[in-house]
Amino acid sequence: MTVREVARDAYREALPALAASLVGGLFAGVVLSGMRAELRAVPGLLVLVPALLATRGNVYGSLGARISTALHQGLVEPRVRGGDERLRAAVAAALANGLLVSSFAAVAVFAILTALGDTVAPLPVLVATAVLSGLLSGVTLAGVVVTAVFAGYRRGRDPDTLVGPLVTTTGDLFGMLFLLVAVRLVLSAAGVI
Repeated sequence: MTVREVARDAYREALPALAASLVGGLFAGVVLSGMRAELRAVPGLLVLVPALLATRGNVYGSLGARISTALHQGLVEPRVRGGDERLRAAVAAALANGLLVSSFAAVAVFAILTALGDTVAPLPVLVATAVLSGLLSGVTLAGVVVTAVFAGYRRGRDPDTLVGPLVTTTGDLFGMLFLLVAVRLVLSAAGVI
């Protein structure tokens, strides 16, 4: 294969995923702009947003890379049914990591804003919001990543090319959407709304 052919194939595979990533990022921004009331009700939530979104990208990007590598090495079959033990373990580890890092991010935001003398929501509110949004978005992202990697692989696409933009898009979009759902549920349970 020539350099030109390799470049053409790379762009052919990556451009649709990158375009979807752009559109998904814009929708995530729309969700964030609609969260003004929640952001005022939970001081510190806006500081938590970038950490939570980065967490989704890092944790589930790693999941996609692990699955992609396992497919290339023949360690995992590209099907969800029958459930391979390695696949279940990788998904469980990603979910656990996502929840742990979400909790840590909420505690870190609380500690930093408190140390700076800024107004911050109570720690249980921040942690509950982060963990609930982490759980909801984690389950969704794990399903999307596994399905897309397997579908792409079966269609002859390189899963490594799909994982980055896919996780970025779905992580931002579902991360913001489930953050909104989580904060509303937590505030409702606390009797704030």
